[in-house]
Amino acid sequence: MAKQSGQQSRRAAAQMHALAAVRREIQSRDSITGCKYLREFAEAFERYDSVLQQDEFEQRICSADLLLVADYHALPASQRFAAGLIEVAARHRPMVLGVEAVLARDQRVVDSWWRRELNSDELRGRLHFDRDWGYPWEPFYELLGSARDQAEGVYGLDCVPREDLRRIRSRDRHAALKIREIRERHPKAAILVLFGESHMAPGHLPRALRGLMPEAKILTVLQNVDPLYWQALGQQTPSDEIAPVSVGEDIVCVFNSSPLEKYESYRLALNRWNAIHEERPDFTPAIYNLIFSLARSLGLRLSSPSNGTQPKFLADSLPEVLTLDEKSEHYPQLAEKNCLYLPESNSLLVREFQIGQAAEQCARFLHFACRGMTPVCAQAQPIAQALARFGSRLLLPELKPETPTTGDALYEAYLNARISKTELRQIFLAHLETREQVQHVLTQISKFANA
Repeated sequence: MAKQSGQQSRRAAAQMHALAAVRREIQSRDSITGCKYLREFAEAFERYDSVLQQDEFEQRICSADLLLVADYHALPASQRFAAGLIEVAARHRPMVLGVEAVLARDQRVVDSWWRRELNSDELRGRLHFDRDWGYPWEPFYELLGSARDQAEGVYGLDCVPREDLRRIRSRDRHAALKIREIRERHPKAAILVLFGESHMAPGHLPRALRGLMPEAKILTVLQNVDPLYWQALGQQTPSDEIAPVSVGEDIVCVFNSSPLEKYESYRLALNRWNAIHEERPDFTPAIYNLIFSLARSLGLRLSSPSNGTQPKFLADSLPEVLTLDEKSEHYPQLAEKNCLYLPESNSLLVREFQIGQAAEQCARFLHFACRGMTPVCAQAQPIAQALARFGSRLLLPELKPETPTTGDALYEAYLNARISKTELRQIFLAHLETREQVQHVLTQISKFANA
């Protein structure tokens, strides 16, 4: 038990540092985070009952009449999970999709798109998606496309006013009435409803639906609920992808993103809304937060005056963060990446903020800064790759490697206390100008990774 507790602490440490900073900023900028309706959701799901095997999870999905899928609007993985769920469920029975992001009043527009009378841009404009919803279009459109390929129909469920939290329960009642209409129109189909996660508290949308449709078998599918994530992180095998869990007979929770990725996505959405006149988003706060969190987790100070056991003036060495457009013609290095650190200019290029890539490139910067920003010999590339991967796993423990690397092995060694923070700092700080220095560090990494 003590070993498991130590693993949980080490797995969570870097992410908790990063989360604290993001949450503070969100709370200072978003006044609705403490409202009663949101608190009711946060307090409803504190622990899960059991871990579900994949076949058990799919059996629950395929036997439900209504799938109430919790959406974290700013997180693309949330909508993409729903798209995948449609494909799974459609193998077993007809499916219909209902979404909060589209107002019910705009159903005629959706029907025109369904008949292929409108393209993506026309649909986006006719729905006033950016003005009335404001979250990323691409993952939502992927969901609509999946439904058009796999399902019998797509329906808008929401109504105005969206911004007035005093009316939010009336939106639950409205959505429940629209879902009952869909059920009457498609009596043999299962209905997948993608609605904001706060609406999924037992006393919110599920209660409204059970009052109107007592005979329907309803399954609530949560995504990435914070307390359940931390419980799973501590109880499930560290090297495995976090499995779905059961929260009673009619509620499950899946994990496709970490709390850090979730809240960073919302902070970026806030930045977009508050800087609508700027041509490009500013990813600097998100990048610096990852760097600071990784540094603190390794015990690195931000203001040490000399390189020795600490990097020199780390806070003054931060990279310039440049946001690039889709083509990025001036930086061909980004052809296959969305984020890239360039040590020669101490700049970090971001085309699209994907937290896994960003974490890895932040670790590359930190390694460069720890070495006093000195060049390395050609043989040092495996060390840079291993530390970059280690850093990304430290910030995002749930990243599952397709093929485990030395960096993953180093992370497992840290998780199981076979390498200490002091020893990790020594590896990050080691100079790599000569072949002999590189060989020494490679030997050290191999010793810990293979212990």
